[in-house]
Amino acid sequence: MNVFLLIAAAIVLIVVLLRFKCPIGPAILSGGALLWVFVDPSLRALTEAGTSMFSMSRTYDLIFALYFVMCLEIQLRKSGTLRGMVEALNRFFSSTKVVIASMPAFLGLLPSVGGARFSAPIVDTACQGMTISRESKAAINFWFRHVCEFASPIIPGMILGCAIAHISVADLVVHLFWMSIVAFAAGWLVMIRPLKFEEKRAKAETTPEERRQDMINVALAIAPVLVSVFLMMAFNLSAAIAMGAVVVALIPVLAMMKRGVSIKDVFVGAFDWRLILNIGCILYFIQLLDSTGILHQIITAFEGTTLPVPVIIAATSFVIGILTGMSQGHVAIVMPIVAGLMPGSLELAGVAMVFGVAGQMITPTHVCLTITIDYFKSDFFKTLKPVLLAEALVLITFSLWTWLTWS
Repeated sequence: MNVFLLIAAAIVLIVVLLRFKCPIGPAILSGGALLWVFVDPSLRALTEAGTSMFSMSRTYDLIFALYFVMCLEIQLRKSGTLRGMVEALNRFFSSTKVVIASMPAFLGLLPSVGGARFSAPIVDTACQGMTISRESKAAINFWFRHVCEFASPIIPGMILGCAIAHISVADLVVHLFWMSIVAFAAGWLVMIRPLKFEEKRAKAETTPEERRQDMINVALAIAPVLVSVFLMMAFNLSAAIAMGAVVVALIPVLAMMKRGVSIKDVFVGAFDWRLILNIGCILYFIQLLDSTGILHQIITAFEGTTLPVPVIIAATSFVIGILTGMSQGHVAIVMPIVAGLMPGSLELAGVAMVFGVAGQMITPTHVCLTITIDYFKSDFFKTLKPVLLAEALVLITFSLWTWLTWS
């Protein structure tokens, strides 16, 4: 059977399982099992994939990196730093437009499944007394929640993609950072600028002590991300080591500020067997593509086509992003192909990430979109319309720049 028909069948199976609330890892592995049955149903392929997965350092780097991301989230949440940052920014800005755009963007630095549910009440509260439609509030919350997908080194899709493609997280963040600025600008142009209302917010009067606490909260919330990037870039540390160092260093810092969080709560609370299961399944799926020869067949087929490789990768990532609605989905399927075609290529990895994110931003399979629409009780298509327009601006900008600068 044609390898692309097999891949299409596997993707359909994955999407169906996701629709039935199957976890992303087992769903993707089920697609891999389908490919194994039709291509090379041998015990050798299974054991070779398992041996490769458990012998690679990237497996453990990825798992520990994501584990420490969850540790950091617990530290910032339970210490009150996240809540303090939100309150500080709310007091600092006198413009409702700035508040409803910046709040979801800041909270998007710390990823969590369905995280748009956390920022939705903040956007809703900031818009009280304003004539802003439900659809506008929903679109704003959903869009700005995800503008940091290209700039945060602790986004799971970013960590997973770099581990698969054998490139540095810091390098890819630097390569794509400007896209977060473009995404913010596109969202502002399409969703914020057209809003017509009279600003009624007044800059809150605060005491010097309150201002000092506000600055501390904002700095504490953002510093871990910036320090992680610095450690990875300056010392060429892996994501796991950099994140682990930040988490450990934050323990005495929070304690000195009388915001200490129980070490047990941090390190035990962050252990999530579902996360380990999902990542293990995804990594095993990737190795199964290699051991069965499917990855080699795909790469050979791509090399023989007349279409440019970036175009193929872009289209594939976009479609899979739409089908799965998750960064781990399009990353797990497309990044192995990127690694096989152009090992270490930041340009091709960037294409895969940007177009994959674009696909997941316009699909109802994206959990955050569903949660946002449900919270604001907005119309799906009216909410999606400005998102589609903003995403088109992002893709056009990225495509033109990539075409002009491709090395």
